[in-house]
Amino acid sequence: MMKKADIGLIGLAVMGENLVMNMESRGFTVAAYNRTAERVDSFVKRRAGGKNIVGTKSLAELVSTLSLPRKIMLMVKAGPAVDSLLESLLPLLEAGDIVIDGGNSRYTDTIRRCAGVESKGLLYIGMGVSGGEEGALKGPALMPGGSPAAWPFVRPIFQAIAAKAGGEACCEWVGENGAGHFVKMVHNGIEYGDMQLICEAYSLLRVLLGMNAEEAADVFESWNKTELDSYLIEITKNILRYKDNDGAPLVGRILDAAGQKGTGKWTAVSALDEGVPLTLIGEAVFARSLSAMKDERVKASEAFAREKTPFDGCRESFIEDIRRALLASKIVSYAQGYMLMRAAAKSYGWNLNYGGIAQIWSGGCIIRSVFLGKIKEAFEAEPELANLLFAPYFRDKVKDLVPSWRRTAAAGVLHGVPLPAFTSALSWFDGYTSAALPANLLQAQRDYFGAHTYERTDRPRGEFFHTDWTGEGGATASGNYNA
Repeated sequence: MMKKADIGLIGLAVMGENLVMNMESRGFTVAAYNRTAERVDSFVKRRAGGKNIVGTKSLAELVSTLSLPRKIMLMVKAGPAVDSLLESLLPLLEAGDIVIDGGNSRYTDTIRRCAGVESKGLLYIGMGVSGGEEGALKGPALMPGGSPAAWPFVRPIFQAIAAKAGGEACCEWVGENGAGHFVKMVHNGIEYGDMQLICEAYSLLRVLLGMNAEEAADVFESWNKTELDSYLIEITKNILRYKDNDGAPLVGRILDAAGQKGTGKWTAVSALDEGVPLTLIGEAVFARSLSAMKDERVKASEAFAREKTPFDGCRESFIEDIRRALLASKIVSYAQGYMLMRAAAKSYGWNLNYGGIAQIWSGGCIIRSVFLGKIKEAFEAEPELANLLFAPYFRDKVKDLVPSWRRTAAAGVLHGVPLPAFTSALSWFDGYTSAALPANLLQAQRDYFGAHTYERTDRPRGEFFHTDWTGEGGATASGNYNA
């Protein structure tokens, strides 16, 4: 009698196939299924040939091959496809069986699905998977959340296949229902921010300093030996050095119109819903949208042609300023991301392990960097840390970086180089570190035209007042609430 498989996986696209191969390489027997039988046959005959991988032709056959409790991972397109698959799969399962959605599902969908699956006596996990096809094969970062009772059964598998950093698996339980997919969404938002910041640094090197691709690659290579050491900095150096068929840098021939899959937008929308000023990631999303308006931008550049002012400062000093501004802005990006996770944890009742999340992100994923070790240390020292900037390391580091940050932002503004992520990060920092903001005038304006009330500096917080500014409005105030 054939040994039952340890886990099943549905969806044999690139990520699914590589995860199956990863699991098998770690000693697990895996059952695989795909909606098109031809893909299963091709996979089993070629890449999976001679391995402990069982190809199945139907959901019923897949279910029959699995040991109890059954563990089935879905690697299908996020959205209606997941709901459709669950509708067909769930009637075939028994109480205690576990379904894992490893796609990029929206966390609100995962909250809904988790409740629905649990109502049938089954267990559900929504798991963020990061690292691309290479990570899936060699070790991804995994962010599981959902039914806590499922974790002991899947933990040995997922921690075995996950990337390792500092000897620890980049996989740990995140929290209830949609917490895993929420944390993956924030990861992707930070990824948007990191990529935009790197692009702005590249733009300064290219436009202001006139560097060619090879020279810029040398700069990024040197930066990767500092606190900026990261996967994204490393691949930026590789991209800048990659040559087209005729030996010219390929990057210069790639159209400057960025695409996006939506997770960065979800992060920004969630920040608006939670009332968290996620300014840098929001600007990174908008920067992609602006880049996509290529034809309009070309027309506008002709209508508003500007004279290029040559850079007359010290090149070496300015390169170092850019590096330091990049680091400062990167710190803000993570600080904002953690602010959003803290707000969502309060809203949804999640008990998030913030240091553990930094550990998950330390290897295998797109935003992996040495930088994350400092975040882990900060939250291990103070689990209830209100903001990353209050941790001694980051407080002292940012204080030291501010002058370079300001010089870099000013240079971009003076020379007409757009720096939406650098400048929004700096503006957020200046706002966050200001004891007094002009919102007192804003509240007066709101009360003037809409009787929205205000608090006073000479009275306790929580007391609200209304002024009849014109002498004709009366004393009645509108209801007080914050959206």
